[in-house]
Amino acid sequence: MGNELYPLVFEPVLKDYIWGGRNLARLLGRRLPPGIVAESWEIAAHEDGTSVVRNGRFAGWPLTKLHAHLGLQLIGTRNQWAQERNKFPLLVKLLDAHQPLSVQVHPDDDYALTHEGNELGKTEMWVILHAEPEAAVILGVKRGTTPEKFRQAIKEGTLEQFLHRIPVQAGDVVCVPAGSVHAILGGLVIAEIQQNSNTTYRVYDWNRVQKDGRPRPLHIDKAMEVINFEQIEPSLCQPERISNENGIRRYRLCHNRYFVTERIEMDAGSTWNGNCTGESLEIWGVLNGKANINGEEITAVNFTLLPAALGPFTVHTPHPTTLLRTYVA
Repeated sequence: MGNELYPLVFEPVLKDYIWGGRNLARLLGRRLPPGIVAESWEIAAHEDGTSVVRNGRFAGWPLTKLHAHLGLQLIGTRNQWAQERNKFPLLVKLLDAHQPLSVQVHPDDDYALTHEGNELGKTEMWVILHAEPEAAVILGVKRGTTPEKFRQAIKEGTLEQFLHRIPVQAGDVVCVPAGSVHAILGGLVIAEIQQNSNTTYRVYDWNRVQKDGRPRPLHIDKAMEVINFEQIEPSLCQPERISNENGIRRYRLCHNRYFVTERIEMDAGSTWNGNCTGESLEIWGVLNGKANINGEEITAVNFTLLPAALGPFTVHTPHPTTLLRTYVA
């Protein structure tokens, strides 16, 4: 099967949530339909949205169908736990937070399995691609926050006093484990890598209403059961340099049990030699510049999925290029 596999690119799934805008077109050059676009699900195999293969012999296949066909050859033996639940493990998105997202929290695997059917939990990370002046995110709670104070503040509409706000700029990285109180605030464009889940418990939505005039539902009781109140005033993730050789600089951005994401900076004319040995898929994204991966040209900002059983692959950059690499360790 290995010689039949190749780097897969996809037609994304677009979502028109109320906080979106037009920045994926304006800033990233995406062709978009009219109206609000909040999220572009770049690599997705979820019941709420499945991207479709755009290239090669599997063109036209939804990723869910391809996963059912290839199984561990696609996702890798390190994702056996996901295979046992018939789940593709990861989901990659671009987000246009033209307006603030809700203050929310995601459950972990155990809670999601118990309360949300066969849904996965949701640990995620964000790479800031664009930030307006004074842009910020919310992550964790302020010192002195207790569950009792937090719940009372939700009732009274005074929650912001307990939310830890972090200024961000382009290039920053935010790691968001399941259980984190968080919100992406307005003026940000973000690449998000996450577990393949769409379960969100909102605790506050800025008193907004939808097109039908109704507020979006809140999920306060479930949120209170999963919030990690020990996550007190966390910092941004600090990239850890792994190596610097042959014109290629590697930085580890986020490492958890579900995925590892690296930033890889490659000089013009550099070549990375990799090998998908069957243990893990790899997802590569080009943030700026251009890369050729086994003959497939990837431009900014776009992603490709390398099947776990692909075998040897090369990444060549004719120009200086910054990439994201995600895999399961």
